[in-house]
Amino acid sequence: MLILLPPSEGKTPATAGEPFDPADLHFPELAPARREVLSALAQVSSSPEALARLGVGASLAAEVRRNTRLHDEPSAPAHTVYSGVLYDALGYRSMTPAQKRRVDEAVVVVSALWGAIGFADRIPAYRLSMSVGLPGTGKLASYWKKHLPAALEAHADGHLLVDCRSSSYAAAWAPVPERTVIVNVFQERDGKRTVVSHFAKHTRGELARHLLTRRGKAPDTPEALLKAAQEVRAAELVPGTARKPHALNIVLAG
Repeated sequence: MLILLPPSEGKTPATAGEPFDPADLHFPELAPARREVLSALAQVSSSPEALARLGVGASLAAEVRRNTRLHDEPSAPAHTVYSGVLYDALGYRSMTPAQKRRVDEAVVVVSALWGAIGFADRIPAYRLSMSVGLPGTGKLASYWKKHLPAALEAHADGHLLVDCRSSSYAAAWAPVPERTVIVNVFQERDGKRTVVSHFAKHTRGELARHLLTRRGKAPDTPEALLKAAQEVRAAELVPGTARKPHALNIVLAG
C-alpha cells in the first residue's frame, strides 16, 4: 500500500540544519525538472509582481522572499515541514519508531515544487501551489503531468494506491485506475450529502494514520481498504472502471 498526499499550504521552516541535497531526494529522475521549477520560482519570487503571480497576499511576502534562496535555506524532513489540518490528524510525531518507518516507506507527497518526494526527504519551507504557472513551465499541474508517470509508475507497481490528494494535485498524475482508490469525504445531514473541505483534510489525515498504525496486514485491495476504513468511520466503496479509479466515500454525520 502507498498513500498519496498533497503538501500543506503552510510550511514550518527548519530553524537549523544543512540545505537540501538534490541527490538525496526520492525519484532522482525528476532532478532536471526540479531544477527548472526551482529556477523559475526564484525568478518569479524576485519580481515586483511576485505576490500576484503566486496568488498570495502581502502577509506571505517573507515566505515568497524565501523562494529566492531555497538552495541556501536549512532543510528538514518533509513530515516536519508540512503542517496543517491533514498533517496534524496524521500525527507523525506521536507515532512509535516502527510506525514512523512504515509511514516513511508508504507515503508519497505530490508537490508543485518537487514533483514527488518521500515523507522523510529533507526539504526547505517554500511557497508554491500546483495551480500556479511559471515562466518556462506553464501551469505546474500540466508540467508535472509530463514528468511524474515515468518516475512514479515503477514505484507504485504492485501496490494499492490510496489517493488522498486534493483535485489540483491529483491532476498532476493519474495512476493506473484498477489499483487506485481516491478518498472522498461527505457530510450527511437530513439525508443530503455535501462535499466538505476542512473536515475532508482532517478525515483523510485520520484515515492515513489509521491505515499506517493499525495492526495486521496493510490493505492490498479496494475491498480490504473499505474494511479497514470502516474500523474508524462510516464508508462505502464505489467500484472503478477501466478508466476511472475506485472511490472510497467516507460519510460524516451532520
